[in-house]
Amino acid sequence: MSAMSTGEIPHTLSALDTLYSDASELNLTPSWVPRNKPILWPQPKSEFAPAHWSYEAAKVVLDAAGPLIDLSLAERRTLILRNPTQGTSFETTRTLVCAYQMILPGEIAPSHRHSSHALRVIIDGRGSYSIVNGQKMPMETGDVVLTPGRCWHGHGHEGDQPAYWFDGLDVPLTQLLEPMFYEEHPEKYEPVERVVTSSPFRFTRDSITWGLDDAKPDPEGFHGRRVALATPDMPPMGLHVERLEGGTKTRRHRSTANTIFLVLAGGGTTTIGGRDFCWRKGDVLVAPTWTTVEHSIDSDALLFTLSDEPLMRFSRYYRFEADR
Repeated sequence: MSAMSTGEIPHTLSALDTLYSDASELNLTPSWVPRNKPILWPQPKSEFAPAHWSYEAAKVVLDAAGPLIDLSLAERRTLILRNPTQGTSFETTRTLVCAYQMILPGEIAPSHRHSSHALRVIIDGRGSYSIVNGQKMPMETGDVVLTPGRCWHGHGHEGDQPAYWFDGLDVPLTQLLEPMFYEEHPEKYEPVERVVTSSPFRFTRDSITWGLDDAKPDPEGFHGRRVALATPDMPPMGLHVERLEGGTKTRRHRSTANTIFLVLAGGGTTTIGGRDFCWRKGDVLVAPTWTTVEHSIDSDALLFTLSDEPLMRFSRYYRFEADR
């Protein structure tokens, strides 16, 4: 019988193999043993890959799913943008997940709420709407609509053509930290308390455009004219929209933030970690932590950016490095 089977700690461990096995039985692991994945390393090295998703290709799949997947089979008709690195099941980056979603005319998606923060950016929508905590508001092309964690939310469509949008959530972060709650609305569809056009939960295309018109160019050359969308109720997320003129090439840089780009207009090429991705309206690109990013703009472009930079700054993990 081994010393550990009696529940007693041995006074003498004369052999390393005995030491390791007895420590393991106590749920202890020596810090000095070699590991395939070390505990610490000199600089960030993301397990996630730079990636690009074509909106045009995804839209074909969504359109095919329209008559096959109705809202009785799935509350949300979405295609998740799973990072192509090995071992991922749904995550776009370590902390964020994104998706393309489509809703057909006349459909109403049931309401629910969850711990994770979420947002929608409308790629093409005329007549779609969202209900967030009892407020019914339009979701038109170019709008950004927020659903902070624990807010009831559902949506519907009163237009005559399918509506498409981009979803962004911090579900992977919630799973990592483990405070996940999810609840379906007891009435299935949240009652509408007020119909509004202006709300802290909605940034309209026009308001974003006006902000960009007043924004100053970035003197360092890392971005175009850029505005931040305030999200005080969604603290892990940073949202920006930037305008880049055709012929612009931004200065290469990297940071410890995970960054996702959604193309709202225009065309160009983005180089992420040395890989070139050509894009146009509706496409999505991802730059994992500590990968270099630079944009080359072919035609006047508008980019929406979702990142976990506020989380990194709060945790004192944020670091930015410019190309020399």
